[in-house]
Amino acid sequence: MKLKLRTIETLSEALEFAPRLDAAAADFHAQVSDGPFQPGAAERFLRQRFSARETALVVAGADGKAWGMCLSGPFTDPLLGTTVPMILVLDVDASLRHRGVAGELVGEVERVLAARGLTQLAARAMHNDDALISMGERWGFVRSWELMVKE
Repeated sequence: MKLKLRTIETLSEALEFAPRLDAAAADFHAQVSDGPFQPGAAERFLRQRFSARETALVVAGADGKAWGMCLSGPFTDPLLGTTVPMILVLDVDASLRHRGVAGELVGEVERVLAARGLTQLAARAMHNDDALISMGERWGFVRSWELMVKE
């Protein structure tokens, strides 16, 4: 199967992907939080922030189906006030994982953001998610700072 990458340009088209983005966000939320996930979070985000230059949505598709997607959005440091694009959702269909699809999606998001004059892209990973951290490092991400949480 030959996947095609497509950058979603309009809010109305982005909203078509909101249920899948929401499901991926809910899965991530369940891994990192015991609290309830707010359904509709993806749609709310898209409606509020789709026009931000840090927001990009790229979809990998074939045969009329979206097999993967990557959504970036603005992350603002609360003390410094600096804003950088951050990968918020990266989701690839389980049947296509470990085939480079996620890397292609992230690479395309980077190209879209670079065309907007943005040279940085942030991502997050749990401290013990060695596979995700290693994957990010292979793509050129470097650890910039560590968030420490005391429970």
